[in-house]
Amino acid sequence: MTNATPIASNGLPRETILSTPLARSFVTVVFSTLVLLVVCLLFAPSSVSWGALSGSLPFAATIAIVGLGQLLVVQQGGFDLSLPGAVSLAVVVSTHHPHQDDGLLYQAVLLAIAFALVAGFLNGILVSFFRLNAIIATIGTNALLYGAVFATSGGVPSITTNLLAEIAGGETLGLPNSVYFVLGATAIVSFVLKKTVVGRRFEAIGANPLAGRAAGLRVRLHQMMAYVYAQLLYCLAGILIAGITREPTAFQGDSLLLPSVAVVVLGGTSLLGGRGYPISTVIAAFFLNQLSQFALSVGVPFSAQTIIQALALGFGIGVYSLRWSVNLRQTAGTKNVEEKK
Repeated sequence: MTNATPIASNGLPRETILSTPLARSFVTVVFSTLVLLVVCLLFAPSSVSWGALSGSLPFAATIAIVGLGQLLVVQQGGFDLSLPGAVSLAVVVSTHHPHQDDGLLYQAVLLAIAFALVAGFLNGILVSFFRLNAIIATIGTNALLYGAVFATSGGVPSITTNLLAEIAGGETLGLPNSVYFVLGATAIVSFVLKKTVVGRRFEAIGANPLAGRAAGLRVRLHQMMAYVYAQLLYCLAGILIAGITREPTAFQGDSLLLPSVAVVVLGGTSLLGGRGYPISTVIAAFFLNQLSQFALSVGVPFSAQTIIQALALGFGIGVYSLRWSVNLRQTAGTKNVEEKK
């Protein structure tokens, strides 16, 4: 007597479809977000009011953007610890260089992009060509970036220009402009990773660099460019923060490192590299930000935010590790049954 396996409309076993990494990561993070929203409605309704959401969405957007940057590096099996310095440098350049003159804003943005490209190529060359440990290399780059931060600002905050405040901190059709920036960044990253030859090679190299090298792919080039693309996304986040905050400090990036890793993990991307899930990462950024808002609403002190983010990171690692263990046991059991037959 044999058990029939349900077949989906596309001809694949339904169990196979439901157990794919994309479905697992997307469904997990969406379900977790919905549960969190229900909990917020029951115990802290003020945290999901439109006023609270419109005030917190810009910060969720910045977490999502730096999360997308960290995602690209993690896909290549690395970590980018230069994120705090990169974001902080973009903030101080876009606020100090114009001296509150809207006419000089474009120069400040171009200068911030130039710094991001230099930092990205430095990280990429050190890691991919000189084979330095990613953590060590990016920590060194982070120190250099903070040196540039102090050289530019002296550690003193500056008021942003009115034009940047309008672009980054304003609203369009009732939504913060930063939301449109993160939607655009997500669309670009998702399209390149999932719909282009370059993106598929990028993911294949992240999953197995040795196989990619054997297939004739330019492994080191793709690994280097991951850090360059990440720096550009950090730069975007820093410029947005400069417009949202109006008078940002010189250390705005310090609070974004742990969330950037947490949303990548919550989005279902393996820390060992391989396939990445930009949309799931962005949803995870909203989940993490809303979790922080809920904690503040129920009286948890702001100083405990790092602990909450660390717990969310551990939750993500635990959930996906558990699911992998279950799938492996099921696969092993299926093979044993087939061998006996």
